[in-house]
Amino acid sequence: MRESLDREALHEALVTPGQPWTGVDVHPELGSTNLEAARLAEPWRVVVTDHQQAGRGRLGRVWDTPAHTSVTLSVLVPAPDQGRAWMPLATGLAVRDALAEVAGVEAGLKWPNDVLLPADAERKVCGILCELQPTGIVVGLGVNVDQDRAELPVDTATSLRLAGAPDVSRERLVVAVLTHLARWHAALSGTGADRSRVHAAYRSACLTVGREVELHVAGGEVRRVRAVGVDDEGRLVVASAGTEYPVAAGDVVHVRPSTG
Repeated sequence: MRESLDREALHEALVTPGQPWTGVDVHPELGSTNLEAARLAEPWRVVVTDHQQAGRGRLGRVWDTPAHTSVTLSVLVPAPDQGRAWMPLATGLAVRDALAEVAGVEAGLKWPNDVLLPADAERKVCGILCELQPTGIVVGLGVNVDQDRAELPVDTATSLRLAGAPDVSRERLVVAVLTHLARWHAALSGTGADRSRVHAAYRSACLTVGREVELHVAGGEVRRVRAVGVDDEGRLVVASAGTEYPVAAGDVVHVRPSTG
């Protein structure tokens, strides 16, 4: 049965000594958790909804999720002094760790802001949107938990249920994602060695590196390139015609090998 999130359980698990979270707002429905977190402008206050109706992705994309089937949350965190561009990448690591811990599902990361499940043909289970604000960075994410195939907007999407994890507690998943997010954020805000640990972890988890990709850039241009690495600024390094160069922004589509 699809039930509402338990706000008291989330508050009890998160607003505790040793955790940075200051409060949890659970909305039965909401247009955009990112917009609400930006409006509140309170660092470390979590905004969660059972039904996001106007979620926003990169390049202004909008989507709606069926009620009680996803984890959809946003939080304003302090912007690290260095490596702000790494926040969406570090958030991907947090989601990957949480999925392994709570759902027992292996995940990989697609640069810069998607979480994919190899168990379901590398379909997308989570999207991430980080937005810089005057008081920090709003980190927003949505994880598909209980949808069936017909409830997903595109064939390239999946859910934890479709990947073989049918009974995932959304409360446990929220707590795990945020716990790992706090840990990776602390590393990004720490010493050079701490940041290097984040970089190494992401490069190891990134499914984009080593792949042929279609890079969609401003103006509608599409370039066929090979992804060869992620640099210390969080940019994707690609190779084309014997030249390597970094890409800071753009949509990436993994090119699947032909089966014919």
